[in-house]
Amino acid sequence: MRKLIQGNEAVFRGAIAAGATYYAGYPISPSTEILNIASAYAAAHHREFNFLQAEDEIASANAVIGASLAGAKAFSATSGPGFSLMQEAIGYAQKVGVPSVFVDVQRVGPATGMPTMPGQGDIMQVKWGSSGDYTPLAFYPNGVEESFRVTVQAFNAAEESRSPVVLLSDTFVAHLNEVVDLDELVASAEVVPRSLPPLAQHEAGSPRFFAGVLMYESGPSAGEPATADADEYLRQYYDAKHRHVEVAKRYPLYEYGWNREAEVLIVCYGIVSRVASPLSEDYALFRPIRIHPILDDELREITASHREVVVIEANDGQYADMVELAIRREVKRVPLLGGRISIEAVRDGVERVLGGGPSEPPIPAAAAERVGPSPLEVAG
Repeated sequence: MRKLIQGNEAVFRGAIAAGATYYAGYPISPSTEILNIASAYAAAHHREFNFLQAEDEIASANAVIGASLAGAKAFSATSGPGFSLMQEAIGYAQKVGVPSVFVDVQRVGPATGMPTMPGQGDIMQVKWGSSGDYTPLAFYPNGVEESFRVTVQAFNAAEESRSPVVLLSDTFVAHLNEVVDLDELVASAEVVPRSLPPLAQHEAGSPRFFAGVLMYESGPSAGEPATADADEYLRQYYDAKHRHVEVAKRYPLYEYGWNREAEVLIVCYGIVSRVASPLSEDYALFRPIRIHPILDDELREITASHREVVVIEANDGQYADMVELAIRREVKRVPLLGGRISIEAVRDGVERVLGGGPSEPPIPAAAAERVGPSPLEVAG
């Protein structure tokens, strides 16, 4: 049945379709609807779904990890400030190899920032938020139906890679309402089952270790610390990296469209791609859905046929930096900051940078007297 569904609800429905049986979280806008829906669902399905409202985001992340190690497909949802608090636990889950999903509904930061305004400032936090080296997978849908489908894929990728996978969203995508038939999508969803045995049920002779510190995982020294053995670190690190890269190759998710014959290619993702759609007659579009690892082969192939590449994003060039590294050429940048994600701001920025102007928009002088908040659109 076709129903009016919100983006956050589609994420939760996608998690259930993927086999999730545990949610732990802490309320924070603009992700709180996921927690509310999870709470109500657990009350109605208490035998097959468990819910925890923890005391904070750190406890939520650790509860998700514990539930996953016990055999449950588990997830949490938060926003930028809470995601920052979860980073130590996420790094641990990367080290130990814990399938799990973390939903980050982004808002303007840093710190508490602008709690009700949309942003995309956590792109690099996903990749570099915890200590050390790891190879995270992250996806970013731009609509309600896609939020459902990509949530299922995020859970599948988590199982295949044996790692925490991040599902990115933003205030506008999370609170977007569209008419979709999620029942039809549930019926056609392809789900990767849990194959990793739960805690203490490993195969004989193949022990599993859950220490964040480096330990020998096999051989005569299994179970002993390996904190001074670079060779053992290399074996474990590259085993995980190669596994994650191979899994990422199964999800080369992106959109290449609009006017493909145009000289200028617009690169944008999430809600910005929806807001910028009135430019479709004059520009080509590359919209990454798999954010990490970056779609470097696809970007190199597609950008080669366009004279200019303009990256539009609601941060100060985080994805643009990655695009430049991937295609080895300069790109132009249009940052949409302070929650001002509008077609006026997009059009003004594109015209400015293509005309040889700076990435930074004109900054109005401070008001001499008390005024209301400035509008989202660019003043004429």
